[in-house]
Amino acid sequence: MRATVMYGAGDVRIENVPDAKINEPTDAVMRVTRACICGSDLWPYNKMEHNGSGRVMGHEAIGVVEAIGREVRNIKKGDFVIMPFAFSDGTCEFCHEHLHTACVHGGFFGNGDVAGAQAEAVRVPLADGTLFALPVGQDEALMPSVLSLSDVMGTGHHAAVDAKVGPGKKVAVVGDGAVGLCGVIAAKRMRAEQIIILGRHADRIALAKDFGATDVVSERGDEAVERVHELTGGFGVHSVLECVGLDQSMDTAIKIARPGGAVGRVGVPQHEKMPASQPAFYQNVTIGGGPAPVRAYIDELLPDVLDGKIQPGSVFDRVIGLDEVPDGYRAMNEREAIKVMVKP
Repeated sequence: MRATVMYGAGDVRIENVPDAKINEPTDAVMRVTRACICGSDLWPYNKMEHNGSGRVMGHEAIGVVEAIGREVRNIKKGDFVIMPFAFSDGTCEFCHEHLHTACVHGGFFGNGDVAGAQAEAVRVPLADGTLFALPVGQDEALMPSVLSLSDVMGTGHHAAVDAKVGPGKKVAVVGDGAVGLCGVIAAKRMRAEQIIILGRHADRIALAKDFGATDVVSERGDEAVERVHELTGGFGVHSVLECVGLDQSMDTAIKIARPGGAVGRVGVPQHEKMPASQPAFYQNVTIGGGPAPVRAYIDELLPDVLDGKIQPGSVFDRVIGLDEVPDGYRAMNEREAIKVMVKP
């Protein structure tokens, strides 16, 4: 089968690799009908050291189950399913606590040990706990938004949950990528009163406004902090969704939170130490977040997607075939595209 293989920074190829197959009795094989490129894929695209074996990339997908292992009970051949970016057994203590990304038997797709889904097919470990069988067929109009539930919509929602967004609250979203835009959707859905988007790309800002953003801050650093305080009566916001992962974005997130506020961080941190720890301490700012347990959020978010109440699939502004994936990486890296959908 064909798949996307990254050999190092900037070196993405479409190659023939061994077919996805059942390795464990709890596995399933899914034929990929839609996958996508994630903003987090751009970190190795820019920094990965070259190696001879490469990594099959991709951790967001939907598709049709083609085969199941002998111990798979809940997922059936022919099911149309969502594949969350992390696999999990659904039975361990942390899965029962709705924290599937901490599953004691789980892991992440496209990390080298388990091949990714920017491919014609993918092996899914722990299929019963990982895959979510959809109650609908492959409606073309719904496919982008359904695909978003494998990562970005669930991740934006996770940021909002950890930032304690609620009715009447003032919210800021740091980052205008696909996750940040889905964070705007989540904040609107959770009935925030004011939603400030921190970003500077015109196409993304326009989409953020469509999703419910009430204010835009294009400044960075101290100027951004000052501007957010101006927009909030000098106090800052109750809830901050940090959707980038850089030191400056986290520093800004903490400094725009009002005393007693909360920051939900879902941008993958690019440094080990968190900035602005003293301001966070003295302002009693709660900081939470991490890899989003998107499997836990599908039940809650899917009905709104199917009813058209939210349309997170709008973040996909380019659709490509598998052969075009290397150029899709380039386009996202150069900010020519917000998020690229792949149709193998």
